[in-house]
Amino acid sequence: MLKSNTLPQSLADWLVYIEALHPKTIAMGLERVEVVRSRLNLNPDFPIITVSGTNGKGSTCAMLERIYQIAGYNVACYTSPHLLTYNERIRIHGIEITDSELCQSFVAVENARKEIALTYFEFGTLAAMWHMIKKGVDLAILEVGLGGRLDAVNVFEPDCSIVTNIDIDHVEFLGNTRESIGYEKAGIFRKCVPAICGDYNPPVTLIDYAKKIEAELYVIGCDFQPKSIDKFKWAYQSTNDSIQDLPIPKLEGSFQISNACCVIKAISLMQEKLPLGEEHIVNGLNSVELKGRFQTLSTNPDVILDVAHNPHAARTLSDNLKRTTPKGKTIAVFSMLADKDIGAVVKAVGENIDTWFVSENHNPRSAKADFMADIIKAYFPLKNVKIFNEVSLAFRQACLDACENDRILVFGSFYTVAEVMHHHRNMNSIQ
Repeated sequence: MLKSNTLPQSLADWLVYIEALHPKTIAMGLERVEVVRSRLNLNPDFPIITVSGTNGKGSTCAMLERIYQIAGYNVACYTSPHLLTYNERIRIHGIEITDSELCQSFVAVENARKEIALTYFEFGTLAAMWHMIKKGVDLAILEVGLGGRLDAVNVFEPDCSIVTNIDIDHVEFLGNTRESIGYEKAGIFRKCVPAICGDYNPPVTLIDYAKKIEAELYVIGCDFQPKSIDKFKWAYQSTNDSIQDLPIPKLEGSFQISNACCVIKAISLMQEKLPLGEEHIVNGLNSVELKGRFQTLSTNPDVILDVAHNPHAARTLSDNLKRTTPKGKTIAVFSMLADKDIGAVVKAVGENIDTWFVSENHNPRSAKADFMADIIKAYFPLKNVKIFNEVSLAFRQACLDACENDRILVFGSFYTVAEVMHHHRNMNSIQ
């Protein structure tokens, strides 16, 4: 631990400092976090909704946050990773935490951790909760970073837990089967506490774990489900209640209705603690926003950003691309991390793409550009593939090559989307 007079003074310095504290970027386990949590006396007296899942965590958190915010609650939301600034990770009543507030939270964690080396995510999670308790929020929505059972978020006791879906991702930490991954994600469930699963075919391990600990499990398709879906509206139906004429969520993708179902089920189960009306749900679904999820950055040509980085997300992206086919061609600005299933992602999306602009991104775990290009050519030998040294250069060339009726798709990683967002923001500031 640093002496008080040598602590980092700026947010940028703090982020560099906490990134270097632990020798590993990811180190699963709750022991370190639990000790520091206890030293900080982080015992929130407000309800917590914890959200895990392979995909859809961010969307689910965004819907919950928006609906409760519209209902008048002082809602805190903790998500990761961020796209442009670390401040995005912690919001209260929709407003991002300030640099000075973050620094103050980091000082508190630093003073408490002493000899314990926390990872970047662990340090940030404790800082987020310290800030939420200080602000006296009405509700905290916590997004799991990776898995569930051993994730830092799981040191805090939820009043409701949601697992959106289960698919193959982060195999080096969670295993390479849906059964092993389902068990890890079910680790956020608690005895006699509502547990929601948004997977229509949940792994047996998740079901068995919920039974073993006597969680109150509710599974989509069995205990609740969407009904009467058309282009403009749908209905929510459960064993206890129903809501008619719901708007299609503002967030893109047919799977968002499943996420919205989980959200409504959670709201229903939390009614005694945090009551709200159907009008709040309707208004929330109509107005929710989330960066980087089939987000239109600009038009003529359309620039679409999507953080899809695993096969499940890529299949959803493919459906969205088919649903919104442009008059012209689609140019992909593409970069992924080397530890992801690049082949499965390319295979899922490739038929919707005419030209690929491939580059490494700034993350040390980025796949090499020529390696990604070889995978694309193996699946789609007739497609045009160009290699660049920087994602920003690939995006710039795509903008030069694209005609008004074309579409530029930026995808493959949070880091890829973030680099383009930074470049786009810098270009706009120059103009």
